[in-house]
Amino acid sequence: MTQARSVDTLIVGASFAAAAAAKRLTDAGLETVIIERQALPRHKICSGILSPRGHRFLIENFGPLPREVLHEPTYCRGVTFHFPSMVSMSMDFFGGTTPHLHRKYSDHWAILQSGAEVHDRTSFVGLEDAGDHVLVRARRQGEDMLYRARHVIGADGPSSLVVRALYPDYAKEIPWFFVGQKFHPIIACPLDEEYFHFWFHPGLGHYTWSHARDGRQIVGVGFKRGDNFDARHRNVVRYLEDKHAVRLGEAEEHEGCAENFGPSLINRYVFGRGNVLITGQAAGFLNMIGEGMSCALHSGALSGEAIVEARLRGRPVQETYRSMVASEVRHTTDQWNPLQIALGRPHEADFPAALMKLTWRERRLVLRDLWRFVVLYKEFRWGRQIAAASLQRLFAPGYPMNTWR
Repeated sequence: MTQARSVDTLIVGASFAAAAAAKRLTDAGLETVIIERQALPRHKICSGILSPRGHRFLIENFGPLPREVLHEPTYCRGVTFHFPSMVSMSMDFFGGTTPHLHRKYSDHWAILQSGAEVHDRTSFVGLEDAGDHVLVRARRQGEDMLYRARHVIGADGPSSLVVRALYPDYAKEIPWFFVGQKFHPIIACPLDEEYFHFWFHPGLGHYTWSHARDGRQIVGVGFKRGDNFDARHRNVVRYLEDKHAVRLGEAEEHEGCAENFGPSLINRYVFGRGNVLITGQAAGFLNMIGEGMSCALHSGALSGEAIVEARLRGRPVQETYRSMVASEVRHTTDQWNPLQIALGRPHEADFPAALMKLTWRERRLVLRDLWRFVVLYKEFRWGRQIAAASLQRLFAPGYPMNTWR
């Protein structure tokens, strides 16, 4: 027998985006339920380095972080970029160090702080927007569930089932990458453990990083889906040993997932339809160094605010949400915009200042290496889209909405 439940808002996915949305909704007195397919607290694949902006949001909205939500080292000072020419650039975050989050516990802590009712071990099955409400079908421990909600928020990550329910072909329209990381015992590692290390090296992959965690070293690599993860990873480990004198033991653990890098680069976000809103990485938000937590928190909060505002003003929720979330689109897409990088300060670490500290020869090498890295993405034919959006942004306060879904 199907169990039925009526709520003001149903959120799919117990993520940071969900916690931020739920906080706004419960603060406004709206009955909010979060469903999550896994038992909580659940594992989350993530390196855990939070940006300063995300850190401020957590403190302002949920309070000081408890010790149990942090890895060792408990903080990160900034990011170091490494280039094939062997030039390295270390940049401290504006505003000081940021926390190194253990996502299994930090996400759950934020969800509990939000005040929403949580139904874990509950899998989203499908939905139907009836105009004045949305019917959501779910399954909880073998039992069918039916939720009747005024609004639904999809906050269920890059491979969002809510997005697939609304737009079955969307996943085929954007390129997908596989991002994996392995955890190694450290024999010798000269890389500064207070920094997140990133390599702009086309021979290593589309996204390559490393940093310390709990006495081990993460070695991560991202590449076009379909390539061999183990082979890619071995190549990076050899490179780190040859070029950076990093000596690691055999990997003790590994994990990986599919990622939708493209939307933030080319302004191809998906925000939902009717009474269903999409937020966080499900919508396409991802910062330049692959940190998605801060934009998930901010976009999630905006989805909650949009529902509250739409109900108060009697306005369509999609129109309200898209107007509000344009600010987060601007903030996130600016980080990928070459003109904004050159002319402004879109990041939370000062790349132009770090570049100016280099010699003229080193600057030329870095710019050459950056160009060769960007060419790696040529097959996705993003060049014209990035160029068009960058030029439009010079003369407008934000990015055009006609590419959003």
